[in-house]
Amino acid sequence: MSSVAPPRAMTVPEFRAAKGRGARLAVVTAYDYTSARLCDEAGVDCILVGDSLGMVVQGHPTSLPVTLDEMIYHTKCVVRGVRRALVVADLPFLTYQVSPRQAVRNAGRLLKEAGAHAIKLEGGVRMRATVQACVAAGIPVMGHIGLTPQAVHQLGGFKVQRDAPALLADAAAVEEAGAFSVVVESVPADVGTRITASVGIPTIGIGAGAGCDGQVLVYHDLLGLYPDFKPKFAKRYADLGTAVKQAVEAYCTEVRTGAFPTAEHSFR
Repeated sequence: MSSVAPPRAMTVPEFRAAKGRGARLAVVTAYDYTSARLCDEAGVDCILVGDSLGMVVQGHPTSLPVTLDEMIYHTKCVVRGVRRALVVADLPFLTYQVSPRQAVRNAGRLLKEAGAHAIKLEGGVRMRATVQACVAAGIPVMGHIGLTPQAVHQLGGFKVQRDAPALLADAAAVEEAGAFSVVVESVPADVGTRITASVGIPTIGIGAGAGCDGQVLVYHDLLGLYPDFKPKFAKRYADLGTAVKQAVEAYCTEVRTGAFPTAEHSFR
């Protein structure tokens, strides 16, 4: 019988308290059981089930087509692979912008049906009442300011956001509304540092510099599995895309030449 204690699960209060301890938070965006299990075993603090699955999993040019039912499905898959990490699920486009009541209902589905521990939604000042409503209903909220991909057409593309006063106001609004953390995407590094110093909740940067309290990268980006779009902030820690292609090419060759299967891979 193993004497190794099971890993301690990350909770929303512990995630929020990490800032006070000076502990930097490692977050990965993943979408299925296998990737979630690998990330969880590797020790990530949080797995974000992002609506970016619309691009890296479904092949769309943006995240806008993703539905709530699809987010529930992928979140369920991730939750099954996790023992320790906090699981946060995105509310997809047009599932929370209509009204705070709509947001609470749909955010509740991600917790009740999918098993998420918290939800993420985009927007700062304009989403203050929506964040408040979700928090009041017992739903933990991670905010998202800076480049908000669901507003890609309004922003004119995936562009760096440089309006420091507006960004600081957005961060303050998210914190005041009760969010336990906030993603800060695609802002100048000095602005990311200023935002981090201005709020008491953890900032999770993605293209926001080293001054944030934590960082998030997409699983497919950090492993080199998504060749269609490589943002400046995405560091590749492995080139698994090439390795996968080489492995499949070797398989195809062995099948066509009769080298596979051998007796080792056959039944008697």
